[in-house]
Amino acid sequence: MRFLLDTHIFLWFISGDARLPADWRDSIRDAENAVYLSVVSVWETIVKHRLGKFPLPHPPEYYLPAQRARHQIVSLPLEEASVCQLATLPSVHRDPFDRMLVCQAIEHGLTIITVDPVFRAYPAPILSRT
Repeated sequence: MRFLLDTHIFLWFISGDARLPADWRDSIRDAENAVYLSVVSVWETIVKHRLGKFPLPHPPEYYLPAQRARHQIVSLPLEEASVCQLATLPSVHRDPFDRMLVCQAIEHGLTIITVDPVFRAYPAPILSRT
């Protein structure tokens, strides 16, 4: 499988948060799976960290890339083809970070791992729970 982690899933994974289902944790750790973290999630985390919404143990510009690399999660850059997916994406909600993750999942054939039920309304493969 090829997974794209929603921002909160990545943060739960690296912090050992019990809200992350054990089978998802196992799937992220499974070397047979290709697991990606979008630069959009790094951007979102830094923005929200500066707003006081995402406390982190170290400065995000160092901590996030180090944790991603430590867990052998591949960095997914944002390129023009993914951004162009916005032109056909339904207006399910207005969160620009989530919308871009959906665009990247569509463009790269990735399944998004998330607990956010809004993602299910998009035309992308979603691994989700409520």
